[in-house]
Amino acid sequence: MSCTEYNVYFCFSEKPKCMFSLNKPTDVFMDIDDEQTLDFRSQFEHVRKCFGFFKPCLGDIFPNFSANTTEGEIDFHDWLGESWGILFSHPSDFTPVCTTELARVLTLLPEFIKRNVKVIGLSCDDISSHSEWCKDIKSYAGCNDDEKFPYPIIEDKDRLLAAKLGMVDKDELDASGMPLTARAVFIIDPKKKFRLSILYPATTGRNFDEILRVLDSLQLTDRVKVATPVDWKMGDDCMVLPTVPEDSVDTIFPQGVTVVPLPSGKKYLRKTPCPNVL
Repeated sequence: MSCTEYNVYFCFSEKPKCMFSLNKPTDVFMDIDDEQTLDFRSQFEHVRKCFGFFKPCLGDIFPNFSANTTEGEIDFHDWLGESWGILFSHPSDFTPVCTTELARVLTLLPEFIKRNVKVIGLSCDDISSHSEWCKDIKSYAGCNDDEKFPYPIIEDKDRLLAAKLGMVDKDELDASGMPLTARAVFIIDPKKKFRLSILYPATTGRNFDEILRVLDSLQLTDRVKVATPVDWKMGDDCMVLPTVPEDSVDTIFPQGVTVVPLPSGKKYLRKTPCPNVL
């Protein structure tokens, strides 16, 4: 099984239609009826929704799915409920880097819970493999083996879910030549919107402290008109959004705003103490 990439070509005609190329099935031609009022985003969204072979984009409602997990069958959206969610995939059970990653998630679980975040793993291994491997993960994390493993792991033996979500690594194959899942991280908010995507190769373990940092940023900037600068962590100064007018700054940011002088003379780099809203 392999993931297919599609090329979408926009054309202009009086009778809009969408069709595949007979000579090259991976080419898709999308006709557009009015060049003057062309909205590329809406046309692209139409193609994606009609054909369903594009992985979700940031801002989309994250696709719902049913899956078998170490905690039984779930409906993903129902399982999320009103929580934030992290869906992360790993290449294979009983492998060194994956074991360290899932153990780190286990030890960070109190931090995720504090942020109203549910976590769920995924790989191409089956439930029996996941369940047996969980013992090793708990041991590596220094947890009691008698304790229940605290978050579910999805089995995706046929790779259908991984392929749909763009998690497959075509360069990493199992013994039978089937592709394995890459180290993907997806963050979904309580409205089921897709908020973040990070994809790591199999040889590079993830930094889950960075995932927590991103969660803090997403949750903060959902509440306040700020952005978080490079290497920001909770408590550091934030940047006032460029869309905030000067005459509203004092009202919105009573803690004060500092304008950083720049050679251009433009006053776009405005810092404010981190709002205490979380």
